[in-house]
Amino acid sequence: MLKLKASTLSIILLLLCLSVFSTAQRSAKNNTSLWKTLNGDPPLAVARGGFSGIFPDSSMTGYTLALITGLPDMILWCDVQLTSDGAGICFPELTLNNGSDIEGLFKKSSNTYLVNGVSRTGWFSVDFTLDALINVSLTQGVFSRSSLFDHSFFQIVTVEDVARQLKPPGLWLNIQHDAFFSQQNLSMRSYVISVSKSVIVNYISSPEVNFLRSIVTRFKPSPTKLIFRFLGQNDIEPSTNQTYGSLLKNLTFIKTFASGILVPKTYIWPLDKDLYLMPHTSVVLDAHKEGLEIFASDFANDVPFAYDYNYDPVAEYLNFIDNDNFSVDGVLSDFPITPSEAIDCFSHMDKNNSGPAIPLVISHEGASGEYPGCTDLAYKQAISDGADILDCPVQMSKDGIPFCLGSINLIERTTAAQSLSNLVVNIPELNAEGIFSFSVDWSDIQTLKPVILHPYPEASLYRNPRNKNAGSFVALSDFLALANNATSISGVVIRIENASYLAEKQGLGVTDAVIEALSKAGYNNKTSKKVMIQSSNSAVLIKLKEGKNNYELVYEVEEDIRDALNSTILDITKFANSLVINKNSVYIRNFGFLTGATDVVSKLQAFKLPVYVQLFRNEFFSQAWDFFSDAYVELNSFVVGAGVDGVITDFPGTANKYRRNRCLTLGKDTPSYMTPVGPGSLLTVSDTQPPALAPSPILEVADVTEPPFPSVAAKPDTDNGTGDGASAPPPKQPSGQAKLVAGIFLSNIAIILATVLLI
Repeated sequence: MLKLKASTLSIILLLLCLSVFSTAQRSAKNNTSLWKTLNGDPPLAVARGGFSGIFPDSSMTGYTLALITGLPDMILWCDVQLTSDGAGICFPELTLNNGSDIEGLFKKSSNTYLVNGVSRTGWFSVDFTLDALINVSLTQGVFSRSSLFDHSFFQIVTVEDVARQLKPPGLWLNIQHDAFFSQQNLSMRSYVISVSKSVIVNYISSPEVNFLRSIVTRFKPSPTKLIFRFLGQNDIEPSTNQTYGSLLKNLTFIKTFASGILVPKTYIWPLDKDLYLMPHTSVVLDAHKEGLEIFASDFANDVPFAYDYNYDPVAEYLNFIDNDNFSVDGVLSDFPITPSEAIDCFSHMDKNNSGPAIPLVISHEGASGEYPGCTDLAYKQAISDGADILDCPVQMSKDGIPFCLGSINLIERTTAAQSLSNLVVNIPELNAEGIFSFSVDWSDIQTLKPVILHPYPEASLYRNPRNKNAGSFVALSDFLALANNATSISGVVIRIENASYLAEKQGLGVTDAVIEALSKAGYNNKTSKKVMIQSSNSAVLIKLKEGKNNYELVYEVEEDIRDALNSTILDITKFANSLVINKNSVYIRNFGFLTGATDVVSKLQAFKLPVYVQLFRNEFFSQAWDFFSDAYVELNSFVVGAGVDGVITDFPGTANKYRRNRCLTLGKDTPSYMTPVGPGSLLTVSDTQPPALAPSPILEVADVTEPPFPSVAAKPDTDNGTGDGASAPPPKQPSGQAKLVAGIFLSNIAIILATVLLI
């Protein structure tokens, strides 16, 4: 057995004492409905290598975090490898070099072996004694995950270490390569029989038939369950020389030596070539018919999965455990907090239960995570998803029609670059080059196709490709009519930006157009819908306040701030009723980790100003590591932890589902997986800290003071409607500088077109 170093023990004690997740605050598992599992019990969450989505796989700290943040009956998974002296260690791979620093410590100790007939080279556990591994440190084996913990010395641990020191509710040993160890004169059979006499082993799995058949008689009288693990359907099982796909058709045979099966999740819900779900197979029902439990593997929050789930990992789990046809008996996950909350908080929810009114769910360009933003389909989806407030960022066409679009630059949200490239201009006042809405008549804008926005192409995270050009653009008048007719919508928010420029340079009065549209739509006196008007320009809100209307005026603080002076807040109260701030103004983020929290929310609320926070997205790339690549953990930390009044989101369905989950109503019995995170908690575990960043500024009076709102000038007499201060690229390039600007723009166009065409 390895002797844990003091640093590792202190880390464990630290995690156990974190107030962010209290093991004493765990609810009983959800028994609100008869589960469609084999025995009618709730499905199990199995932590693969502990919390391996955050900490190095099979580290004691990863195992500990899984227990702290998971269900009361969390199962810890250990991939067992044998050392040359027969010790059983937990490590995810047969070779130790991907997942530890062994290569640097033993530079000349690599070896080559045949594994299932295939030559593999690396640092194998069979070439080292247990004592030789005492100074080897575990590292993150998935390169897309944070490597910050790689230098914190997470020691390789044995099966006995995990069982005796952590005393988990359940322990699962996976034996992946029994045949290989037998070739090295090491008996995995003898090891698992021996270890099961000293510690409780609840599950033993293997993809090798002969191994399970060799131990079945020894474990029949015990509570240990044997699970046959299926690999790829075309992979060959070495004992029978059959494919796993063919073995799947003979579950009666599997039943002779196993009480359950473990299958990749695609065995149950296969995907087509475009990563969309196909109809589910019958494998769960077939297994249950044979009296076999069935577990699903390959769950991770930080990898792309079926587009049908819209980057919502809880939605994926629910599709396996809470549907009208079946439920698997357990799931194997790198992020065990997420199946825990899916099982206990989100399953079997009453679809007619609207949930609490907090937080206010405000759409961002409608359901722009599923459809191109500000289209009729995006708005209808947001209504269906349960948004409270529907938003319209107003732009003006050349002929003065106000319409909804997320950017004044048509290139960013439409196919304008493909058909209107002659209207490209560079406008210094807008700090942008593009094709602008005020240069194009509304009738011509309507001929364009919308384009779904992909915020994170650098992470290869693309939004629903089938909907990339779906929907139609919506005039403000049509938007207001749609919202007014939606009984579930409590109000609208109209976002006004660039109003001063439009008034002075383009002769377009966007504020007047908004007021007129609201009046014509009956929002002044004929509807109970709340009207919110949002702007980052205080002069716009001051102008609107002079109209003595009942609108809620919302001031948007565009930059990240760490504080706001009382005098600044008092000044804001003169022209605004509420504020929109960024997520980084609530929790301080550095290199992907939370380092602290501000008191901006509570300070603003002390002046009776509701605080709405933006921008929430399902994609894990948008979330700090502390939120475990889980949109619900993030939402909960802002709503319960920071007390925000509303959330602005591309995925209103996720926010609405969050506030409807049953765990929010449990009070002192709230489980750990629905408890806000503690900013900075993860970083305390790391011996390496990210470099310090300059602090965000304090919001001062000068930051919210704008020149008086200008009068609307006469419309410019130009063909392209660009007005003063704009320049269109000439057809010929008279100078190197002009050529450079045009070249940059064409490069941008090429990138945009390539993105659109490739998706």
